[in-house]
Amino acid sequence: MKQRIGVIGVGLMGHGIAKNIVTKGWPLTYLRHPGNQPTTDLDDAGAQGCDSVAELADASDIIVLCVTGTPQVEDILVGSGALLAALRPGMAIVDCSTANPMSTVRMAEIVAEKGAHFIDAAMTRTPKEAEEGRLNLLVGGDADLVAKLRPLLSTFAENIFDAGGVGTGHQLKLLHNFVSLGSVTLIAEAAACAAKGGVSMSALVECLAKGGGGGVALERLRGFIESGDPSQMRFSIANAAKDLTYYRQFANDMEGATRVADGVADTLNELIARGHGEAFMPEQVKLLQE
Repeated sequence: MKQRIGVIGVGLMGHGIAKNIVTKGWPLTYLRHPGNQPTTDLDDAGAQGCDSVAELADASDIIVLCVTGTPQVEDILVGSGALLAALRPGMAIVDCSTANPMSTVRMAEIVAEKGAHFIDAAMTRTPKEAEEGRLNLLVGGDADLVAKLRPLLSTFAENIFDAGGVGTGHQLKLLHNFVSLGSVTLIAEAAACAAKGGVSMSALVECLAKGGGGGVALERLRGFIESGDPSQMRFSIANAAKDLTYYRQFANDMEGATRVADGVADTLNELIARGHGEAFMPEQVKLLQE
């Protein structure tokens, strides 16, 4: 018999996770919240909504957290959500957020004191792949526990990368996002400069694609550069800045270099200060021309 799953955070990414869990035969309870995506399809598939973290914990054996980051995870566990008090021995928490790895380790230790388990399973890819059950998961945690949870994770992930112990999944996510978001910002800045100089946007895209600038970052910007469509990367500038903050904290803790990361963060934070935090990352191409 499959274990009962609870999901907290049915937003752009969490909705796809929840949909794949319930449609692939796992009993699912989700927390109702104003930030959720519409949940009618989940209800129709047999999921149950609830109004409190305690109620969700009572109905679950494994709880998946798909919230923004460290402040939200900490609030759910030891703040207003009070999930920690509702945990039972043997339960497991799967943290799919993008978080500060040092906080992740602390939360795992606190959860272990209750006799429960914790892994970080940070995500890459987009809401589209979440709906398709094709996310990448960057997993940190006890190897035996991760192996036991793999059938559940496989319901919404195409690729699962075992990063190491607790916290290393979030470390790997920060490394990935620095490279990914930094590349997008770099290309956006180049495209903005090209536009101001009168360079053909189609020529720029094809030159990069067939030269040294091809890859995922360019493809996520292509729609906006060519036709003003940002939908290939529905990831806000504010979220990107948050991830860069976590990365720089991590790099500083490791005594690593941050010069490039600092430059990317400066660009993002300047756009936020100008009121564009909720704009999607591809929109930098236009905003950096202003």
